[in-house]
Amino acid sequence: MAIGAWLFMALNNKYVYTAKTVLVYKNFPQKRAFHALQSDTVDLQVEGTGWQLLFARLRVKPQSITIGLEKLNTRNFILFSEQLYGVNNQLETSQKIISVKPDTLYFDFSERTVKRVPVKLVSNLSFVKQYGIANKVEIIPSYVTLSGPEQELKQIHEWPTDTLKLSNIQNTPVTRIAMAQNKMKNVSIFPTSAEVKVPVDEFTEKTIELPLRIVNNKEYYNIKLYPKKVKITFLVALSKYQQINEDFIELHVDLNEWKLLNHNKLSVKITRFPEYCKLVKLVPEKIDFIIER
Repeated sequence: MAIGAWLFMALNNKYVYTAKTVLVYKNFPQKRAFHALQSDTVDLQVEGTGWQLLFARLRVKPQSITIGLEKLNTRNFILFSEQLYGVNNQLETSQKIISVKPDTLYFDFSERTVKRVPVKLVSNLSFVKQYGIANKVEIIPSYVTLSGPEQELKQIHEWPTDTLKLSNIQNTPVTRIAMAQNKMKNVSIFPTSAEVKVPVDEFTEKTIELPLRIVNNKEYYNIKLYPKKVKITFLVALSKYQQINEDFIELHVDLNEWKLLNHNKLSVKITRFPEYCKLVKLVPEKIDFIIER
């Protein structure tokens, strides 16, 4: 009992121990792009109870601390000692930071530049049977504005969203999706979210009979195709069923299959096809031909 009482009192006493934590920056300088010259992990000299010391290896609190960068508007370093009061307010009341190693954070600077890049939707969508995307997905806004060092912005050509996950879709969903997390601390992005509209419609089969165009007939052979026309079957949104006709589709055969590859039949290939329609089949897929010289 005496040992237990002594241990209890000892663990209630104050001790100084080291805890690693991650830095989170706020209040970025508006006209200067920065690059930290040291790791974003620092050692905190924390005064806490023996209980906290005992469990410090199991759960370090805080797991991150927030540091303001407003001083970088006039200089290239940040002193922890100037923000120690604010940092301590982020801790549990029984903990107190005495010092931070390193106490000074240094930054490299370059002029900030601005660049607009298109938003890329990342999605994982599944539809009710016979339903699908009937038109171009609308993203509002379709561009984001990036601000940061010119050298880093040159490598960015688009900005992805978080993954939009929807299942069993049969109506047109309109939702808001966040931009993918910005992992570059000296690059800012605006806006941080966008509205997404996915046009959805029911699809049905449509069959059109089309003539074939012959390509690579540079010798101007007199060529007869059998058959002269091909039936193409595809899925089309009900709302576009009437407007999609033979003017939206083009098929051809390539005479080089015979001239260069010695094929005795020519493969039917699609040159033009309506966006957001889905090919079902071509009948026939290969064409007999006769060349009259």
